[in-house]
Amino acid sequence: MIRIKEGYCRLEHRYLFQEVARRVAAFHEASPETDIIRMGIGDVTLPIAPAIIRAMHEAVDDLSVQERFHGYGPEHGYGWLREAVVQGDYASRGITVDPEEVFISDGAKSDLGNILDLFSEENTVGIIDPVYPVYVDTNVIDGRRIKFIPCTEDDGFTGEIPDEKLDIVYLCYPNNPTGAVISRAKLEGWVDYALRNGSLILYDSAYEAFIQDPDIPHSIYEIEGARQCAMEFRSFSKTAGFTGIRCGYTVIPKELRGRNRNGDDVSFNALWERRQGCKFNGASYVSQRGAYAVYSPDGREQTRESIRYYLDNAAVIREGLKRAGLHSSGGENAPYVWARTPGGMDDWEFFDVLLKKAGIVITPGSGFGKAGRGYFRLTSFSDKARTIEAMDRLYNCINEL
Repeated sequence: MIRIKEGYCRLEHRYLFQEVARRVAAFHEASPETDIIRMGIGDVTLPIAPAIIRAMHEAVDDLSVQERFHGYGPEHGYGWLREAVVQGDYASRGITVDPEEVFISDGAKSDLGNILDLFSEENTVGIIDPVYPVYVDTNVIDGRRIKFIPCTEDDGFTGEIPDEKLDIVYLCYPNNPTGAVISRAKLEGWVDYALRNGSLILYDSAYEAFIQDPDIPHSIYEIEGARQCAMEFRSFSKTAGFTGIRCGYTVIPKELRGRNRNGDDVSFNALWERRQGCKFNGASYVSQRGAYAVYSPDGREQTRESIRYYLDNAAVIREGLKRAGLHSSGGENAPYVWARTPGGMDDWEFFDVLLKKAGIVITPGSGFGKAGRGYFRLTSFSDKARTIEAMDRLYNCINEL
């Protein structure tokens, strides 16, 4: 018989959110009359901004006319979108990025998994914990050694910079799942660590649009030296509601280099360009036209209105948890709120209690790693009225425990 890749056998039976969905579906089948409020999976609920919808309609119209028809596009993204990313997300903050360093994709999750194609399995990987599961699972599949970096309330869920040398380090800020942000000084510390050890930082800043604190960095490239040691991953999913459209991008500076077995320096930018040309046909023309509209004046303001809406929901969640006597963090510069379970209850047990007694879906913290045990995550991507109702239900449920 055909041999399989052994790493897949080392994974948990189900991906975290598949297990959440399975339990919710089983409960719904058993109790179809229960009104379920879903605050577990971070999927947006507001409609796409009108400026973006208009641009995608125009793109669809292009496909109906031979003179404006678009088939295969550039694997790395259309030049006009790459330039818009540079001007809108970097030059506007005084950061230098070349359009050829921007690679448009179908989302940050795909890129965060696929980028591992460039790295030897011999590399040791540092992963903050709790963490978005794709970081762990994709490295388990490849068989790399993983060193977890526990993140606790005491360190603001940013972890302690290790003494040992790690080849690759994943950082995600604003953080999923804790909603924490990283200070400029702490991020400088991580960049210094990477430069000192010849390490590579994979910086997931998919939620940077939610940052409200002017002292918090939006990009790792705000830190001197980061171009020599970091790749940055971004997404339009939460910024502009593209969870069902799929578009994101990765920035790989040209001076960022690795080394092959012969000891030769190799450009990661060139490697990723070659990899994408081999394995990826590019994000769709329609999705890229929609992403381009995010940077228009109307698109900017309309997407900011959505972000404000979700941050208002996060404030409702934080106040609701406080009223229920639960300690929480996050939600001020991120769409996620992270909280302790009541009375030290197991987080999966609390998941089942809230689902069955209150009809609320949360995400158990242990699904994000060992350091997440005893916590749970709530997302602010629901309707405002439903968010208020969920907090009322949660309060009543906890009072009955």
